[in-house]
Formats: sequence, C-alpha cells, structure tokens
Amino acid sequence: MTLSDKNFAFVMHCGEMGSRWGFNRTIGQMCGLLIITKEPMTANEIADALSISRGNVSMGIKELQSWRLIKVHHIPGDRKEYYAPAGTIWDMANRVFEERKKREIDPTLSLLRDNLLEPATNDDEKFAQQQMHEIHDLLETVTKWSSELQRLSPEQLQSLMKLGSGIGKVLDFKDKILKK
Repeated sequence: MTLSDKNFAFVMHCGEMGSRWGFNRTIGQMCGLLIITKEPMTANEIADALSISRGNVSMGIKELQSWRLIKVHHIPGDRKEYYAPAGTIWDMANRVFEERKKREIDPTLSLLRDNLLEPATNDDEKFAQQQMHEIHDLLETVTKWSSELQRLSPEQLQSLMKLGSGIGKVLDFKDKILKK
C-alpha cells in the first residue's frame, strides 16, 4: 500500500499526536492509518505502509485493542486477521477519554479521597488538604460533566460545540439579571 503525500502527512501527524493522547508515536500512526483506510488491513499491510517491523505492529495492535480503538475482521475463507477502527470517530474519541480517565483521573481521585479522609496534623497539611480538596472537586465536576457529554449523540455534541462562546454570554447575562 502506498499512501498519498496528504495521507502520509496525516498518519505521521497522528504519530506525533499519539504521545499527547497517551500512547506512543507508532501506535498513533497505526491508528491514523486505520482511520483513513477504507478497507480493514492485515498486520503485514500495516507494517508495509508504515515501514515498521511486524513485531512492532503486533505490539501496537495489542495496545490499540486494549484501548478498544480497533477491532478484528475475519474474511470467510481467509485465515488472516484484518483490523479496522472500532466505531466512528466520536466513538473512538469517547474511548480515548474513558481510558485516560481510568488511567489518570480515577487513580488521582482515589489518592485525593484517601488523603482527605486523614485529619491534618499541622497548618501545612491543613493548607495542602484545602488545595487537594479543590483539585478533587474540580476533577469530580469535570468527570461528571464529561459523563453527561458522553451520553449525547454526535449530532447533539456538535450542536453544543457550535454554541461555543454563546454559553458564556448566556451565563454573563444570567449573572447580571441575578445581581439586580
């Protein structure tokens, strides 16, 4: 498989973004490639398209499966396994968020809860607990809000995002009315 210059640039960019999304460059490239490829691909096709080793692809497939971003396809009469994105772009974005929440936010909330259950023994600990309490409340609020967003359809999410700064204007207006 030969990628056009545009498609190659996109796949390479996905590799760069992969480290920001929580996985490595090769896995980001593999994900990007599978997203823009019309038909499911074999591991060998992925390796050839990206000029990486078959072993690297195999490890990447396992990682992408653990993130629930790709699924296996079987073609009747063909023993090979083919890989494709597991759902729409919105589905995949939700899964990345869910996985990052499980790997990053949930352990932080757990640690914060444990620390906040213990009484402060001095002023420094009391100050630290106040700060941790604010972090905890922020993470809880963001988590609840994102859970609500994940229940929305892609169309509803797009509508919400298009509202953009309009939400801020509505909130400012509400504050002005309530102050009077």
